[in-house]
Amino acid sequence: MTTPTPHRRRTGASICAALGAALLLAACGSDEPAATSGSPSSTSTVPTSAEPTTSAAPVIDPGDGGDYRPSLDAAGVVDTIDNPYLPLRPGARWVYEGETDDGTERIEVEVTTDRHTVRGIEATVVRDTAYLDGEMIEDTLDWFVQDDEGNVWYLGEQTAEYEDGEVVSTKGSWEAGVDGALPGIVMPADPTVGDAYRQEYLAGEAEDMGEVIRTGGTASTPAGSYTDVVVTRDWTPLEPDVIEEKSYALGVGLVVEVKPETGETVALVEHTPAP
Repeated sequence: MTTPTPHRRRTGASICAALGAALLLAACGSDEPAATSGSPSSTSTVPTSAEPTTSAAPVIDPGDGGDYRPSLDAAGVVDTIDNPYLPLRPGARWVYEGETDDGTERIEVEVTTDRHTVRGIEATVVRDTAYLDGEMIEDTLDWFVQDDEGNVWYLGEQTAEYEDGEVVSTKGSWEAGVDGALPGIVMPADPTVGDAYRQEYLAGEAEDMGEVIRTGGTASTPAGSYTDVVVTRDWTPLEPDVIEEKSYALGVGLVVEVKPETGETVALVEHTPAP
């Protein structure tokens, strides 16, 4: 996930889709489902149910009681992803760097001009390339779309992991509507403290969740200082001991990613807005 969210947490899938006029999804921070984009459609183009495969005590509760039922209609999807906290316009680019136990990590994220069609919905293609000590270790194409209420959704990814210049795994690849995979939110239209949501769903492979924990904050990185920052907590039951906090700056997107328990940080070092 994500995303204009570097996604280093890997259990066969990345973080971080698409919805349209008809999305029925668990309400953020609620125990009951609620429509977030119009009324439920009778012609869903993705599977309509899924249940978690793990029993870890939840760090984040998306509020669906384990019965996750997004349904979508392409009529409610807009062409431009202009969510103020996750703008994904073609030509925009972000570069992140950080020190890990394995060495220096660099992540380059770019919104391409390409489109990828998933179940009749045209998604924006974002390329996410990760390097460790200068050697490429992962190259991913992520698929995002925004609904007409402003929520940014994640539809899946095509990913390849590398060793010594050779592809060694594509296991993290998934696509909404295939083999039970379901899309999820990566940034709400109006992020509010307490909002909780699924970022993706493929049982046993991609079960990341997010929760808004702070708004109106500040952040400083090598690329600049930012105000009006939204902070999310990200977690998956597939790796229950790993928690990440991600800071999103208004008009920029992700600027800092931190693992609170270890202090491991990846920060924005370069940002090129869309032309």
